Amino acid sequence: MLYCIGIDLGTSGCRGVGIDRQGRVLATVQHPLPPSTSPHPGWMEQSPEDWWQAVIAVIRCLQQAIPDHQAAAIAIDGTSTTLLLTDGQGRPLTAGLMYNDQRAREESRALEALAPPQAMVDSPSSSLSKLLWLLRHSSPSHPHALHQSEWITGRLCGRFDLGDENNCLKLGYDPLRQRWPDWLGQLPLPPGILPDVVPPGTPIGKVSRTCVAQTGLPPACRVVAGTTDSTAAALAAGATLPGDAVTSLGSTLVCKVLSEQPLFNREYGIYSHRIFGKWLTGGASNVGGAVLRRYFTDEALESLSRQIDPRRNLCLNYYPLPAKGERFPCNDPEMQPRLTPVPKSRVRFLQGLLEGITNVEKTAYARLQALGAPAPRRIFTSGGGAKNPAWMSMRQRILGVPVLPANHGQAAHGAAICALRGISRAQ
Repeated sequence: MLYCIGIDLGTSGCRGVGIDRQGRVLATVQHPLPPSTSPHPGWMEQSPEDWWQAVIAVIRCLQQAIPDHQAAAIAIDGTSTTLLLTDGQGRPLTAGLMYNDQRAREESRALEALAPPQAMVDSPSSSLSKLLWLLRHSSPSHPHALHQSEWITGRLCGRFDLGDENNCLKLGYDPLRQRWPDWLGQLPLPPGILPDVVPPGTPIGKVSRTCVAQTGLPPACRVVAGTTDSTAAALAAGATLPGDAVTSLGSTLVCKVLSEQPLFNREYGIYSHRIFGKWLTGGASNVGGAVLRRYFTDEALESLSRQIDPRRNLCLNYYPLPAKGERFPCNDPEMQPRLTPVPKSRVRFLQGLLEGITNVEKTAYARLQALGAPAPRRIFTSGGGAKNPAWMSMRQRILGVPVLPANHGQAAHGAAICALRGISRAQ
């Protein structure tokens, strides 16, 4: 029997999922990655070869876990804006500059003056800022710029000329016109450095002979274009129809909604990824689990949450920022956390924090709707907050729409959905 492999490259580990043709999970595995290194303040790097060795280990473990099935397709997701330079044969010329690398501040200021408002490239962490920094501090011959998942995809099939629409968004790619924009011609980019771009889920070849030898994948296994980790997580969560929303309740609060039309707004950091003919639109607040961790252990969160009455409003009016500054749903770099008054009861304090985060979530979806996105018809939830029944109940009451746990919590499942789409398109 045939199955599809999805692989998610995170910061600290590589995860793999195998699904059958009906989308059912057959096996999940994971393999650790060495931690990022920081040679200088603000720098965050990883070795691309470490990524590849982890991918090999995950693929082999998956095949051992599903010995009576044969891999028909594989797709990769990776951390957004993690970038490296390679030569024409895919050999790394640089370390992988991670999504949270902040070294390209000078380059981002230059892009802020040059790039049009809808281009999401004027941050030090953007792929384009990193690319300009790499070119300014090295002089490689005929370099190729590839994101983390694009380079792994290239290692699988032996070609290094392709990128996907979602990863390339913050490299300057125009997803509306589906081409590299003319304004990039004003930058000192060597010819051929930017990849040809295809949509996620596009079949791009079969695994190479070298890959077959290293991974044990069958020669007929198709390699399919992947996506970013956040988009893969939304696919895994179950977003399929316009109005389906996905809230990630992790260290920060990320709110996205599936739409027929794209939405870009630099002021609030809102952008859209095209995925399977629709648009996943959203933004990220600074509130979230990082504040909860400051005051409560995992055990305390679980114990105190059981004592919360989610039917009540405390109206403490908290805005639980971990530090000064907010980006979405309001853009105010001077905004201060609002965490007073502090009740004597730790249950009430926790409920006030959860209520505050939920009110920010409600405002976030209202902001998206005011700017042109559809109102959420249902909200899938991923991240640690999805495991808190009291908070889920509170959110459903405050948000006024069904709040559901994600169908699948692993972004790798979303990558596997891309792989499954790839073999469906190839037939």
